[in-house]
Amino acid sequence: MVKVYTIASGKGGTGKTTVSVNLGTMLAQLGKETYLMDADIGMANVGLLLGLQDAPVTLHEVLAGTGKVDDAIYECPAGLKVIPAGISLQGFQQADPEKIRDVMTEIVKRCDFLLIDAPAGISKDGIVPLAVADEVILVVNPELSSIVDALKTRILTELVGGHVLGSIINRVNQDNPESMIKKMEKVLGVKVIGIIPEDPNVRRAGSARIPLVIKFPTSPASKAFRRIASGLIGVAYKDEEQDEKREGFIERFTKALFTRKA
Repeated sequence: MVKVYTIASGKGGTGKTTVSVNLGTMLAQLGKETYLMDADIGMANVGLLLGLQDAPVTLHEVLAGTGKVDDAIYECPAGLKVIPAGISLQGFQQADPEKIRDVMTEIVKRCDFLLIDAPAGISKDGIVPLAVADEVILVVNPELSSIVDALKTRILTELVGGHVLGSIINRVNQDNPESMIKKMEKVLGVKVIGIIPEDPNVRRAGSARIPLVIKFPTSPASKAFRRIASGLIGVAYKDEEQDEKREGFIERFTKALFTRKA
């Protein structure tokens, strides 16, 4: 069964697009046919993070009726399929956000997961992605302004008939965030489905235009994305780095054992 998640935030700068790109890439790595659509047609950033800023056909052309969905799909690392929005203001002016429903209807026939990167804040363009998804995931920073704006987005989602699955707390510096999670769940009224620690590798991966989970797969933030993606799929989280260390120990132990016997 196909699941459609809209990744939203109450304000810009929370790292929403970074979460969308890396969560989508990790779902693809875990073997799920995953598509990511950049529905932020005014301030598109998905393409910039993946080196698709010069894509000849984007969601802008599709929403303007001058391009086909198939021509706007690009394959990225791990097999993630991406439909970027354009970066030109002219394309934004010609795009009709209401047609996102039609694009989504076409895409869900092909995938296991569709992630929609929604515009930040409360706007007309942002309402459609909140309404069309099966569930909305809020990306929030552990600061008051971000929390308040995320709460507004949750309320708006419910007003338009959508449902919020939970929140992802991004850029967390605390070593023991349990109390923060409890406070966040109480204020937002939804469960926290994951936390992403502050990680300098996020900026490095962004500069290289490669998803963090590909460029720095063992970094703290990458492990957090794997944990969240595993939860969405419904499988147990697997720390590949720990498994490699465990396998290395077993190999060394076995080698030493047979050496002693010889």
